Amino acid sequence: MKIALVHDWLNNLGGAERVLIELHKIFPTAPIYVLFYNKKFVREFLPEAEIRISSLQKIPFITKLYKYLFFLMPSAVESFDLSNFDIVISSSVIFAKGLVLKPKTKHICYCYSPTRFLWDRHSENSNQGRLAGLSRHLLRIWDRQASDRVDEFVAISKTVQARIKKYYGKESRLIYPPTVLNAMGPVAPRLPLSPFYLIVSRLFPHKNIDVAIDAFNKLGYELIVIGDGPAKKDLKKIASKNIKILGFKTDDEIVEYYRNCKAFIMPQEEDFGLTPLEAMSFGKPVLALQKGGALETMVEGVTGEFFDDPIPEALADGIRRLNENYLNYSPLIIQKWAEKFSRERFRTEVIQLTNSGQ
Repeated sequence: MKIALVHDWLNNLGGAERVLIELHKIFPTAPIYVLFYNKKFVREFLPEAEIRISSLQKIPFITKLYKYLFFLMPSAVESFDLSNFDIVISSSVIFAKGLVLKPKTKHICYCYSPTRFLWDRHSENSNQGRLAGLSRHLLRIWDRQASDRVDEFVAISKTVQARIKKYYGKESRLIYPPTVLNAMGPVAPRLPLSPFYLIVSRLFPHKNIDVAIDAFNKLGYELIVIGDGPAKKDLKKIASKNIKILGFKTDDEIVEYYRNCKAFIMPQEEDFGLTPLEAMSFGKPVLALQKGGALETMVEGVTGEFFDDPIPEALADGIRRLNENYLNYSPLIIQKWAEKFSRERFRTEVIQLTNSGQ
């Protein structure tokens, strides 16, 4: 079979890009089609891949201006010529699902979520003016029509399965993403009394990092936040001395923070959530908001604790319960649970998926 991979763009390293890298390892000879890419990103993370680009790459500063050029992207993704391939796997954040393919080519969409800002976060953007509202409306029409071109949807979680059904009216297969950063061997049978709690996340307002900072400001416990994003400056302004916002760190550095933290904090709702599972692979308990993908990737009282509402008081109460139960967590059991989401499992399920397409 001739297989191609399609991704929206390659600009920064996030969960979707980590999954694409794993798909490339499974299908190393498959070309990767993208709307545009950052050359530094490709050199670092996909140096051996054959990258094929759309005409959007010719636009000066496209990697910085792309958020203002969404109206060009539907036609750009539809322009890809994939007629020579038997199977196309789109790793779709927004646009990659909109490919126009010949009947003989099977389109499998690995869907991270129906486009959030068009659907379940639509009301959050309703005050941005009539032109922006009209643009979202037209994109929503295109997005719904594009979903009809997909032969098989694959969801990253049951949460996303429900959204695919609600917004696209489609059934989907479930294949959980793989954890990439993980302990390379068994962990110690007892949790060390480490001094700091850890967050690894992109720093956007909807990630609720400010909620965690407010809670830790009052608790006084040491919190380390790793990640970058537009909310970084504002978060630094409200953080007390017990909170360190470190910005970007390499994977090797992040691994050491996972290894040495007391527990991991996930204050936001995620469609799946790779970082809590990465922490679990090191045997560390997690405190997570009781919504979204965390409901599928955590076992309360065994791999960590939940808190119900994204407010500082609820998160602080979760920290209290986590600390009370801390000596009862088994790092070995937590690590064993995280193995359910391994690279090996992902590889097996993806190969089974493509074989079923023959």
